Amino acid sequence: MLSVIHRARKSLGQSFLSLCAALGVAAISACVPTGGQAPSRGNGGAVQVALLIPSGSGQSQDELFGSNLENAARLAMADLSGVTIDLRVYRTGGNPAQASALARQAVDEGAQVILGPFYSEEANAAGSAVAASGVSVLAFSNNAAIAGGNVFVLGPTFENTARRLASYAVRNGKSRVLVVHDRNVAGDVGRAAIERGVATAGGSVVGVASYEYSQNGIVQAAKGIVGTARTSGATALFLTADTAGALPLLSQLLVDNGIDRTTTQFIGLTRWDIPPATLALPGVQGGWFAMPDPGLQAQFQSRYQSAYGTAPAAVAGLAYDGIAAIGALARASDGAPITREALTQPAGFAGVSGIFRLLPNGTNERGLAVAQIRENQVVVIEAAPRSFAGAGF
Repeated sequence: MLSVIHRARKSLGQSFLSLCAALGVAAISACVPTGGQAPSRGNGGAVQVALLIPSGSGQSQDELFGSNLENAARLAMADLSGVTIDLRVYRTGGNPAQASALARQAVDEGAQVILGPFYSEEANAAGSAVAASGVSVLAFSNNAAIAGGNVFVLGPTFENTARRLASYAVRNGKSRVLVVHDRNVAGDVGRAAIERGVATAGGSVVGVASYEYSQNGIVQAAKGIVGTARTSGATALFLTADTAGALPLLSQLLVDNGIDRTTTQFIGLTRWDIPPATLALPGVQGGWFAMPDPGLQAQFQSRYQSAYGTAPAAVAGLAYDGIAAIGALARASDGAPITREALTQPAGFAGVSGIFRLLPNGTNERGLAVAQIRENQVVVIEAAPRSFAGAGF
């Protein structure tokens, strides 16, 4: 779930033009604030960007993610107009100390903004290393704990997903929520995000149930979770479990122990469609989860495949989004420094998965669709919003 908290667990996936347009998108912005402390110099429509990728560790997954991130960044650059990106690539090997040193080197060499690193420990180290310079770090992490100051996280956060799903649930009569979480760091963070999301949506958390993060722990806890759902009057079970962890077994055991699926809605904090084989599991049928705009994602995947001959990893779109936002701001300001105020403009940007914006606290909001698994297929039951004034925020 919080796959970038620890390096050992890997992370997952047109100026003023319509989001529906072909992915020649760069970004949208209704207004670009100016002012604030300048992190670096501008250069008349050109901006120097340091891309920090995890390649160089000797691990195949780091190499895959690194190449995908660089490819997607260059694809975004090719889609820009009216601005030149001077992209300089630095390979961190997934090492926080190396990321820190390379971040300082990049700023010394003229970087106006840093895109990356990949792992949260790296991003935290890189941000600290260049904090005094005022240069912003747009990390590929989804770990909100490292966000703040000059560090922004581009990855989808539990907070964003929990708010989106809780809002939809409350509006559709599923306002009494039982939170079911793993007893580990990711599970605890997910539980807290769900509780806040439900409260913001006007619903009620009627109980919290947990299980030891092991096969035996799930087996032992399942009957009690079903009992708590009954006695609490829960109309929804909001699960932190992911497809690589507890979800397959947990969802099946809840059904086997008699959960009433006609009155109790399963809701997932994580993507339930990755890998696709998950869709065939009996326990997840009817479940709700949030996902990026599937139409826009499909367009990006097609363009990436055409350009590079292979499908992109889920993380690749984050690099495209980062370049799209930077390019839009540089174009609108004629290459003036990329300020924190500009990065956090409320209008946000259009990325390859839909709209997104960076928040002053360093986290982000993304426009997500709500999907349901029906007969082993993903069905969008509420489309992703196309602006931050729409439903879902």
